[in-house]
Amino acid sequence: MGKSTLFNRLIGARTAIVEDLPGTTRDRLYGEAEWSGVSLTVIDTGGLEAQKTAESRAARPGVAPLARDSARYVTEVTNQARIAVEEADVIVFVVDGKDGLTAADEDLAEYLQQTTKPILLAVNKAESEERQLNAAEFWSLGLGEPFAISAFHGIGVGDLLDEIAAAIAYSPVSDDEDSEGVAIAIVGRPNVGKSSLLNTLIGHDRAIVSQIAGTTRDPIDTKMVYNREEITLIDTAGIRRRGRVEPGIEKYSVLRSMRSIDRADVALLLLDGVEGVTAQDAHIAGYVLEAHKSVIVLVNKWDIVEKNTQTMVEYTREVRADLQFLDYVPVLFISALTKQRVQKVLPTALEVAAERRYRIPTSELNGVIQDAYHRSPPATKQLRPFRIYYATQASVEPPTFVLFVNDPELAHFSYLRYIENQLRRHYPFVGTPIRIRLRPRSSR
Repeated sequence: MGKSTLFNRLIGARTAIVEDLPGTTRDRLYGEAEWSGVSLTVIDTGGLEAQKTAESRAARPGVAPLARDSARYVTEVTNQARIAVEEADVIVFVVDGKDGLTAADEDLAEYLQQTTKPILLAVNKAESEERQLNAAEFWSLGLGEPFAISAFHGIGVGDLLDEIAAAIAYSPVSDDEDSEGVAIAIVGRPNVGKSSLLNTLIGHDRAIVSQIAGTTRDPIDTKMVYNREEITLIDTAGIRRRGRVEPGIEKYSVLRSMRSIDRADVALLLLDGVEGVTAQDAHIAGYVLEAHKSVIVLVNKWDIVEKNTQTMVEYTREVRADLQFLDYVPVLFISALTKQRVQKVLPTALEVAAERRYRIPTSELNGVIQDAYHRSPPATKQLRPFRIYYATQASVEPPTFVLFVNDPELAHFSYLRYIENQLRRHYPFVGTPIRIRLRPRSSR
């Protein structure tokens, strides 16, 4: 009926997955919007559809079936939508102006009338004058004046936003407000336990948990405060290797998961402790490294792994070798199910985020670089020695260093790795990649 289309229209971005099938949205999806100086948090939900209605939907003539494999999630989706109703200050009840008034609409209207919160009735797909007139039939739901809109075309959405802004207790948008704090993305291939970890970290069922791969398709954000620090946890769909991504909904889910990594400060790379490191895990790790994001490797399901006193050490060595991570990336062995060592995840993530923002004073940086250079001078290439004159830290997030040299082409990658290792001896930059740029010193 167009809830996700309306969500995208309100926040001004194609964030929710939009497919012309009921049942596409499963988790709660959050977005930020502003209208006439009013700050809004918009929540997209799966349908509040009664289970008996979903089971019989396919047998009803003229009614679209649920999206493939969504029927099994009806109970979980309904629970997620009900939580969203509890969180909201204003409820926008979206009905389908093309299908007209249905028994399901009447059932849901009766359910929503149990709340004391303002309810706005949006009759979607009212592009034509005829459908706008027919929207009057929804008066019978007892929810007040129906707003005839077209989420796809934007018709009537401004009037709806005016009513939302008038009904909500709001605060003006602050230009300097940091809305995300530390952004932490939970990433991994399908069915390694990402949603279970999210629920364990926040202490209640924020995302739908299922043993069926692919349950989470929209990246969803959870804002929380931990040790007085604002955190945004981003749960993402499972990322498959490029050749194994199915077209349609899954393709766009993977793209959005990649974008979630792009906007994160720290990526929690979740592995299946029983299966070990796979090619898909290496693919995801490679993308995280290409994006220059800080990383913590979490080996999940550690409670059911057969082990001895050396298993953790050997496993860590294999993880670093297979994922091409050096010692700077922390590896934690956890169980999202039993909560084993999960209490270490957020403190480690905040430590890594702080390392990501650390800036080395210029005098100290040059002392470390020059000491490393003189203790182990680079090999001479083409009869010309490679020289480092001085260094500066150009930026943070990630830490980026510029070395002013005589000729960048004389530098061998192994020597730059040596310089990085020497930097990490003094400033570990835990979990955080370091970028080193070379620039020829201008001649005088």
